Amino acid sequence: MSTPSQHHLDVPGGSVYYEVRGSGPLLLVVGQPMTSGGFAPLADLLAEDHTVVTYDPHGVGESTVEDPSLAVTPEIEADDLASIIDALGGRKADVFGSSGGAVAGLALAARHPDKVDILIAHEPPVADVLPDASHVRTAIDSVEDAYHAYGAGAAWGKFVSAVMYDGPVTEAGVPDAEWPPPGSSDEANAEGEGGGDEAATPPEPSAKQQADDELFFLRMLKPFTRYQPPVELLRSGEPRVIVAVGAASRGDIAARSARALAEQLGTAPAVFPGDHGGFMGDPEGFAAKIRKLLTEPS
Repeated sequence: MSTPSQHHLDVPGGSVYYEVRGSGPLLLVVGQPMTSGGFAPLADLLAEDHTVVTYDPHGVGESTVEDPSLAVTPEIEADDLASIIDALGGRKADVFGSSGGAVAGLALAARHPDKVDILIAHEPPVADVLPDASHVRTAIDSVEDAYHAYGAGAAWGKFVSAVMYDGPVTEAGVPDAEWPPPGSSDEANAEGEGGGDEAATPPEPSAKQQADDELFFLRMLKPFTRYQPPVELLRSGEPRVIVAVGAASRGDIAARSARALAEQLGTAPAVFPGDHGGFMGDPEGFAAKIRKLLTEPS
C-alpha cells in the first residue's frame, strides 16, 4: 500500500480532506458517506497508471463544515469535487463514484461538464427514478425517525433494512433487519460474551463519529436518495456517463436505481464484480474493469 499525500482544501461552508496517489491521468475515486480510507486498496492499484484522488465527503471524516445544521446535497459535494480538480491544475478528470459518491458524480457531470471526461456511476441510489419511489421515501423517512427517537444504532438498523431489501418496496414497507448483525462484535458485546458488566456495554462512539452519524442521517440521506438526475443533460455524451451495477447485486434499491437510470439514459449498465460494496471484496477486479471502461471506445 502506497503512502498518499494528504491535503485540506477550503471550500464554501467548510474544508475537504483529500489524498493523492500515483501519476498519470487524473482519476477521482469517491464514495459517500464512505471516506477515503475504504478506497485505499483500489486506489493503490489504480495509482500504477493514474493520479488517483480519494476524499472525505463534505463534513465527514477529516472534512469539516462550518454549520452542521445545513443539508449536504449532491450539488454541494459536486462543487467540492470541482474545487479539488481545480486545485490539482484544472485538467479534466475521470471519476469513479460508488453509492452516494456515484450520486455526487452525476451532479458533478451535470454542473461541471467541462471538468469531467468519463463518469462511472456504480449503483447510485437515486430512488426517485423507481416506480416505487414514494414507498422508498417512506422507508427513508423511517430511518430519520429512528435516529430522532432512539439514536444512531436504531437508525443504522433501519437504514440497513431499507437498502438491503430485495425487491420493490410496497405500502407495507420493509421488515427490520437484525441489528447488530448476528456474530458481529457489537452483538457479542451486547450479549456480554466474555463475562462481566464491562463486556456487556458497547464502547461509546467518539464525538466525531456521533457528529458524522447525525450529519449522514439528518443532512445527507434524503438529499442523496431523492436526487433527480437531469437525464436529458446527462445523455448529451459530454461527459460520457457509464452507469454500473454489481454482478451479484439483486433487487436492492441502489441496484434497481442504477438499472432504471441506465435505461433512461439509453445505455446498458456496465457489470462489475460483486455487489454494492464489491470494490472492497475484489479491488483487483474493480481496477481491471475501471481501466477497461476508461480506455474502450464509446
